[in-house]
Amino acid sequence: MATRALLYRRPAEPATLLVKHGSQFFAIRLRRHRRARRYTLRIHPTDREAILTMPPRGTLVEARDFAQIHGGWIAARLGRLPKAAPFQSGTIVPLRGVPHRLVHRAGERGTVWTETRDSGEKILCVAGGSEHMDRRVHDFLKREARKDLNKASLAYAAELGVKVRRVSIRDQSSRWGSCTSAGSLSYSWRLILAPPYVLDYLAAHEVAHLVEMNHSPRFWRVVGRICDHVDRAKRWLDTYGNDLHRYGVED
Repeated sequence: MATRALLYRRPAEPATLLVKHGSQFFAIRLRRHRRARRYTLRIHPTDREAILTMPPRGTLVEARDFAQIHGGWIAARLGRLPKAAPFQSGTIVPLRGVPHRLVHRAGERGTVWTETRDSGEKILCVAGGSEHMDRRVHDFLKREARKDLNKASLAYAAELGVKVRRVSIRDQSSRWGSCTSAGSLSYSWRLILAPPYVLDYLAAHEVAHLVEMNHSPRFWRVVGRICDHVDRAKRWLDTYGNDLHRYGVED
């Protein structure tokens, strides 16, 4: 009977390792990737943690040494993250770039809706129990993002003569949107927190990939042809984009 070669195996590994820098300890999440050629570190802005990617045959000893060497970088990057803004009563949340204060309306019917106070302050009202507030605000923002991004994507697709097969809304930390050659678009729901021209630009960007699946000069000419505020939106994202990841997360 033929024998089957055993795949490279290793004992169960911990999900995290602790790194000390100065008087602080940081939990580093470990991630082994079969295509990784070296050890890399990145900061997940939403989960507010450091992630260390290991090559297939990397060791925990090497991973710990790598993280320890970069302890100062980890501390600095985590320290620069904007203060978390959980979805609870009193938190100020931008909706389409306009600040709204979250207000709990326990005794009223409905889910989430907007109002304007006599003072001119914009508020986002949330009905139901306080324990459901976080989920209801998340759901509301995702619905609004889907509505705006679907509308913008279909409009740009019609302008370019391409077809959008599906629009998905997720919580992507490393990119604001993505596109497949089959016509499936995916966006971060957090774009609904940005000014409308930023969301609009990202829709134009991803739809343009249905014409050019790259970032060549030809691709950027397609984007510029259908969107006249590319530079303005990119500047906003470079300056304020990271701040969007602080909403809806706890310290």
